[in-house]
Amino acid sequence: MGREVEVSFPPFRIVSLVPSQTELLADLGLENEVVGITKFCIHPNDWFETKMRIGGTKNVNRDKLLELNPDLIIANKEENTKEDIDWLAQQFPVWISDIKTLDDALEMIESIGRLTHKSAEAKAIATPIKQSFERLNSESKRKKKVVYLIWKNPLMAAGRDTFINEMLSKAGFENSITEADSRYPELADEDLRKLNPDVVFLSSEPFPFKGKHTDELKAKFPSLKFVEVDGELFSWYGSRLLKSAKYFELLCKEERI
Repeated sequence: MGREVEVSFPPFRIVSLVPSQTELLADLGLENEVVGITKFCIHPNDWFETKMRIGGTKNVNRDKLLELNPDLIIANKEENTKEDIDWLAQQFPVWISDIKTLDDALEMIESIGRLTHKSAEAKAIATPIKQSFERLNSESKRKKKVVYLIWKNPLMAAGRDTFINEMLSKAGFENSITEADSRYPELADEDLRKLNPDVVFLSSEPFPFKGKHTDELKAKFPSLKFVEVDGELFSWYGSRLLKSAKYFELLCKEERI
């Protein structure tokens, strides 16, 4: 957003507005410093149960924020709204990430490490993530065409201009959505048939695709292969990435993709 952010260092009262970055803060060892999270910050579970929840990622409870009086708010360009960020930035230091690629995610991890006086811990997370994806890239030769669905009614897919697209590419897949600037396009039934991907991934979030939804889609599109996938491992860009490369490898072996 082109802003300069001044933060008292190290921060002692942190609010996170992004689930994947909340988990990262926990893995950096910031139990005492993090005082507020969103209702979608489900990892770690003990934080979800005990930390103050300040609403959702796109409907922040401003009164609770004022009550917490944080000296740092950690946000994200896609997850949070500009309206909330503009208001919060008038009251508190707000640091914002913008994640499209794996390199963006690794830079974010190390930046938050520096920002919270946890540089060594952040490097200990970022380095194995980078190494795991380097191994995955060297072994990946699949290049199967994929549609990654994130919503059911209407059908919505992850387009090229997303972090999910980056994860598909790193795992060796090619996104069937071809428009370079596409984010989350809606697909009519006929659109999906015309794309004719090798496999359709059904994400566990934000729409929680489950067996009954898979069965419905299989009945409607009998010529397509549908596979339910863990959306967190495709879209969370914090320390959960430590598990992603191995998951992609196992997914391909188990599903014979």
